[in-house]
Amino acid sequence: MIRAVLPLLALVLASCAGPAWRADGAPTQDRLLSLRSFMTGSFSSAAQAARDQAYYDIVLHTTPMWTWRDDGPWLYVEQALAETTDRPYRQRVYKLERTDDGRFWSRVFVLPDPERHAGAWRSGSPLSELTPGDLEERVGCAVTLRWDEQAGAFVGSTTGTGCPSDLSGAAYATSQIVLRPDGMSTWDRGFDATGQQVWGATAGGYQFDRID
Repeated sequence: MIRAVLPLLALVLASCAGPAWRADGAPTQDRLLSLRSFMTGSFSSAAQAARDQAYYDIVLHTTPMWTWRDDGPWLYVEQALAETTDRPYRQRVYKLERTDDGRFWSRVFVLPDPERHAGAWRSGSPLSELTPGDLEERVGCAVTLRWDEQAGAFVGSTTGTGCPSDLSGAAYATSQIVLRPDGMSTWDRGFDATGQQVWGATAGGYQFDRID
């Protein structure tokens, strides 16, 4: 059986508490911090990989960074195969923002010389030597999220065909995200110029369980 391609855009924070609510049931201004909390921590797809050989055993670490800045939250993310955790295959920076319509935006950035920063999630102040000007934004790859009260989760996706990808002949990539207090699911797929899927899982996304 062919394994699903490694998840590429998993989001994708130290507390696992849910969003704060007022007595009248309306969300407070803290929901952005709740989003950060849902995303921060260490996560594993080991249980899913044990059930289904189509999926890899992946470890995902997300930690707050640049906490002194007032234009965040900013997050540092590493993903690696469980058997080679010292060699992450993906390193990203996410910037979380509110939108005017009450939703949230996770912008995606790449960092220079990523291998030099491997393991930075263990630091109390990751990437403190860098500034936003050192990063390159992956324009078109931001994930828009909303709070789904019925599901008790943040749900979101990329928009349209604007996230470029050249993996396996793809023209663009898409990502669907569900963030819960106890974990997350990420479904990343690549499509060619005709809209045919050329990489990524076909049966569903990766299921990451919180392990911290």
